Amino acid sequence: MGVEGGKKRILVVEDEDNIAIALDYLLTREGYDHDRIANGGEALARIRGTHPDLVLLDVMLPEVSGYEICQGVRLDPALADVKILMMTARGSAIERRKGLALGADGFISKPFELKELREEVRKLLSGATG
Repeated sequence: MGVEGGKKRILVVEDEDNIAIALDYLLTREGYDHDRIANGGEALARIRGTHPDLVLLDVMLPEVSGYEICQGVRLDPALADVKILMMTARGSAIERRKGLALGADGFISKPFELKELREEVRKLLSGATG
């Protein structure tokens, strides 16, 4: 299972350390190149600067919500190929619809099983061209 063009880059935008640590463990084990920021206010600039293949985006963040970040990414044509997987603690149908309407590629409810997250990440990245 070779990865074309080097490692896939993932940016984790998550303010809860315990979740970020679990994600760090999983993504390292899966062989992804990844980075994490805890603050919504810095997310868009970081996404523009590093152009990750996938953003794991928490909905509830300090300063700027995941929805606003998702919308910001989708409004930027230069970031059209960036996949967004939103993470929400609530996981209600309304939250999900809102995220998908704003252009999220996938949705996962917290607390999630690492296996479930791994499959979702793989699915989004294998669908990614480039």
